[in-house]
Amino acid sequence: MRKVGIFVHPRWEAAADLGRQLEARLRPQVQDVWLTAAWDEAAARRQVGDSDLLVCVGGDGTMLWAARTAIPRPVPILGVNMGRLGFLTEFTPEEALEKLPAVLEGAGRLEERTMLAVATSTGESYHALNDAVVGRHTVGRPVYVEASVDGRRLAFYRADAVLVATATGSTAYSFSAGGPILYPESRDLLLTPVAPHLMSGQSLVLPPQVVIELRVDVDHEAALSVDGQEYHLLRSGDVVTVTRSPHVARFLRFSEPAQHYATLAELLGWLRIVGPSGHQEGDGRSE
Repeated sequence: MRKVGIFVHPRWEAAADLGRQLEARLRPQVQDVWLTAAWDEAAARRQVGDSDLLVCVGGDGTMLWAARTAIPRPVPILGVNMGRLGFLTEFTPEEALEKLPAVLEGAGRLEERTMLAVATSTGESYHALNDAVVGRHTVGRPVYVEASVDGRRLAFYRADAVLVATATGSTAYSFSAGGPILYPESRDLLLTPVAPHLMSGQSLVLPPQVVIELRVDVDHEAALSVDGQEYHLLRSGDVVTVTRSPHVARFLRFSEPAQHYATLAELLGWLRIVGPSGHQEGDGRSE
């Protein structure tokens, strides 16, 4: 590798410390190393174009920033988890330092993740790795959203929100709203209503090539949230169009694909067995 970037969470001192340690270890072995805070997109975009690897030190949110910042070049992204869950990250801090030589030698596999292209009828455009959410801007006020798929009206939702999610986002907000979990490299999209009133709250799995339109009908402001990190106010009549992006996020993985499900089960607590008395009895594994 000739050039490596380090993307650190801007508010975690531990992430900054680890970033500096990784930078010090990389400099004798890599021609060009750069380090920046995840929120400094301008600085990152100046460097990311010809980088061979992005190392993200933080949590899943840092990975989301990195994936969008890397567009249009699908630079491999390696996540180091400093947070609580870490659905997207690959290494602990200790593993990152230990396995750095193997990373530089080209070990690991690439996992491609679908992204979304999001456009508003007022001319704004975004990319998302997790989801695009059209929802209420005022607490306690629902939004009315007309959802169309490929130009055909599908439903008129009165809900807290309606979201479109990727496979990556299927374990995020969509999952909290009762949506299914897609396998990581699925290209399918999810359309999920959040707390719909007087109608089914079921999520739909849609094929990759669809065009989804969400038209807002409100007497107050609504909002578009992209990956929970970009925010855009919407007015009645505004339309948000969501399609599968031509760009992908590429994650560098050292674990086998099946490990994704083991990690998912652990993070979501599926392995905890609770007996009739309500006490936890074990983790379900044989000795």
